[in-house]
Amino acid sequence: MAYQSVNPYDGQVIKTFKDFTDEQVEDVLQNAERCFGEWKRASFDQRAKVLHTAADSLRTRFDEFARPVTLEMGKLIKESRAEVQLSADILDFYAENGERFLEPKHIHSDAGEAVVMNAPLGVLFGVQPWNFPYYQLARFVAPNLMAGNTVMVKHASNVPQCAQAFADLFHDAGVPAGAYTDMRVTRDQVARIIADPRVRGVALTGGEDAGTVVATQAGHELKKTTMELGGSDPFIVLEDADLPLAVRWAVWGRIHNAGQSCVASKRFIVVEALADQFLQQFKAALDGLKMGDPMDPATTLAPLSSKEALGRLKGQVDRAVAAGARVEMGGQPVDGVAAFMPPTILSHVERANPAYNEEFFGPVALYFRVADEREAIALANDTRFGLGGAVFTRDIERGKRVADKIDSGMVTINHPTWTAPEFPFGGVKRSGYGRELGDAGILEFVDKKLVVVTQFDTPP
Repeated sequence: MAYQSVNPYDGQVIKTFKDFTDEQVEDVLQNAERCFGEWKRASFDQRAKVLHTAADSLRTRFDEFARPVTLEMGKLIKESRAEVQLSADILDFYAENGERFLEPKHIHSDAGEAVVMNAPLGVLFGVQPWNFPYYQLARFVAPNLMAGNTVMVKHASNVPQCAQAFADLFHDAGVPAGAYTDMRVTRDQVARIIADPRVRGVALTGGEDAGTVVATQAGHELKKTTMELGGSDPFIVLEDADLPLAVRWAVWGRIHNAGQSCVASKRFIVVEALADQFLQQFKAALDGLKMGDPMDPATTLAPLSSKEALGRLKGQVDRAVAAGARVEMGGQPVDGVAAFMPPTILSHVERANPAYNEEFFGPVALYFRVADEREAIALANDTRFGLGGAVFTRDIERGKRVADKIDSGMVTINHPTWTAPEFPFGGVKRSGYGRELGDAGILEFVDKKLVVVTQFDTPP
């Protein structure tokens, strides 16, 4: 597995890194286990100080951190800067709230005094994706360090400079050696790390295939896991929606991060009364986007992360068209060195079409027109995914009722699904299980230890 920075805009190789040797992997495991004995005894104030210090560094040096995101995976520079700021917010959020989230819970019982205490599990292993190189790390590392666990991370092979920068950030902030380590490991080494008895939990964010493999390996070893996998989020526009608002958010929901987000809006389900108007305005808005250098503030559509990603997306579009889908706009990559896919809309995607149940990781929207609210909900739920979703209506109570009927981990009203430090993030069905962020995110990898002082004089 080559850990290599390749600029997706100009195709230039920036830097190549060597994989870890087996000896280096063993050193990391030993250090993480040794450090856990120290870190779990650190006070919440000590842990919070590290997180706050790291957050402050992200904010004061945000351009320094943002630049490698754009260079390695092609994100618009303004989006890279926003990701750095969001990551800092996540670190501060857990520094400020972690102790409260982990407070012992007292249970009323006639048996006597009872309390549930939250104790750290130990060494954790995280497998992270490239599409949000810092944000993905922040939401795994921050809560688990605050809980007293130690963490090892295998980041995506195309963002090694981002991975190293985030690890250095924490070391500079004062985290002890072994508490947080970036690992450049092979697939075989990943399997051995998961199987190692010193590792107590595994978290993965990625696609279904990777999730199936890692969950199987961890399950064989009876280890706790969380899986944040793919999504094909519905974007429902009801007949009473604010159409200009829906169109503006539809563009952002599909195009943000060049459409390379598990929680991006992907299936646009519009009630018949607004279907023609929505499609016309959606196409016009997408047509106004400007492809170009993601470092240029004037660019509004970034390249995909690699030529390989572009090839996969093109293959999906071609298969969809061959199975009967209609191309409303776009459909073919732009010739050149950069990995550009123009904004694409596919309609007439029937249930038998492979596209109906696939995740499109790029600026490709599936467009559906339905008769009414009932049909919109049925179509939204007719998928193996269940990550996020959006409902657009002027009637907020109606929006809440519709949201309650959508099978997913997250639904927003009059906005695409998005993220914030305080919002639990995760899905159902093939979108995975477990939660990150919010109070739920810090409680995934802790031992909920029950301590009881009984009042019985004799056995009950």
